[in-house]
Amino acid sequence: MSAWTYKASGVDIDAGEALVARIRRLAAATARPEVVAGIGGFAGAFALPPGRFSDPLFVVATDGVGTKLKVAVLAGRYDTVGIDLVAMCANDVLAAGAEPLVFLDYFATARLDLPTAEAVLGGIAEGCLQAGCALIGGETAEMPGMYAAGDFDLAGFVVGVVERGRLLDGHRIAPGDAVIGLASSGLHSNGYSLARKIFLEVAGWTLDRHVPELDCTLGEELLRPTRIYVRSVLALREAIDLHGIAHVTGGGIPGNLPRILPQGCAASLQRNAWPRPPVFGLLQRLGAVPETDMDRTFNQGIGLALVIPSHQVEAALAACARLGERAVLLGHIQAGARGVLWT
Repeated sequence: MSAWTYKASGVDIDAGEALVARIRRLAAATARPEVVAGIGGFAGAFALPPGRFSDPLFVVATDGVGTKLKVAVLAGRYDTVGIDLVAMCANDVLAAGAEPLVFLDYFATARLDLPTAEAVLGGIAEGCLQAGCALIGGETAEMPGMYAAGDFDLAGFVVGVVERGRLLDGHRIAPGDAVIGLASSGLHSNGYSLARKIFLEVAGWTLDRHVPELDCTLGEELLRPTRIYVRSVLALREAIDLHGIAHVTGGGIPGNLPRILPQGCAASLQRNAWPRPPVFGLLQRLGAVPETDMDRTFNQGIGLALVIPSHQVEAALAACARLGERAVLLGHIQAGARGVLWT
């Protein structure tokens, strides 16, 4: 009878331990003074920022990257999807007005490939640096038989903190408020099942195809990382009275902005208030996608929507420009059934 080992069945413990050592180095760059115990133990530990909060609330979120991972696998490029993972989680807690403190990841694959895993985790560390949160732990799972060769999946978990009195839950939003949009960096991490269908199957394009309208290859456009708005919006909040924040992800603006609107409030938005990045026009043209599907599937060029008092619009736009954000006035809040009205 042949002798079987765990490694022979497809799980390499030594490779996993080698990856932990590399993660420890990546995580060190993201450290915050509140971290008590990080990578390597059974759990991470952290303290609240001392002296900053009198009645703090923890705000937590979890998310993934979705089928954008398939594009990374096809392209053989893994350094950006980790940024996406952090962005999807950090921007969610930011929508509650919270500052992200710590981040954990879950990386699952059929067989652990150290260069691939290190590239993914390097992106996660970069995302944490952009969001200002510490990478304090995670899990790497080698699961032969669960994933096809070369495939992997990612999940992320973030803990943030906000003073109870500064929690953004939309209750202060009222008719007359203005809606400001912060530009996305492109598709971010939503709608990739449709995007892959249109670009790779319907149009028959390859990821290395240079697309003049995009001024880059298709792969470069599709793997452009999700923008992380944390530092800009936390700074903006010190100057502007934010009434609500919507993170524009799956469902687009119509599916996400109403989530923060009180009953009796509708958002009246001007469809031509902002320039739509070329990738969205290409998708719509090549796939003959109806406008309603474009709106509900993609962010259409707006990654975050801020609701503010109307008298602060000029100040908000100027502050966003100073912070490096491209911002536009999308429209206003009016009385009506909760939802989005296009004008």
